[in-house]
Amino acid sequence: QVQLVESGGGLVQAGGSLRLTCAASGSVSSISTMRWYRQAPGKQREWVAIITSGGTTNYAASVKGRFTVSRDNAKNTMYLQMNKLKPEDTAVYYCNVGSYDSGAWGQGTQVTVSS
Repeated sequence: QVQLVESGGGLVQAGGSLRLTCAASGSVSSISTMRWYRQAPGKQREWVAIITSGGTTNYAASVKGRFTVSRDNAKNTMYLQMNKLKPEDTAVYYCNVGSYDSGAWGQGTQVTVSS
């Protein structure tokens, strides 16, 4: 099994930046694609970004051009650099490995963007 721990969230003003970290442990050799999701209060969890083991990335339209996902396979860690943050980016951010329904999830890290 894979265990995931997110960190790096916090309170930032609109236009600011944060860098989130997702540290994986356990059966890390099974990890291929990693994803970031977020969930705002009263809303469904939504996909934010994806990165394959080879480094191919893709982003939700709402964050494209502002967020950058990366990973360090040697450290079993994924990152999410978030720039030009907006109040609508306020959410709990989660990292995920495997399928949405049965994969591994972290506990989440809160990101709050004030206007």
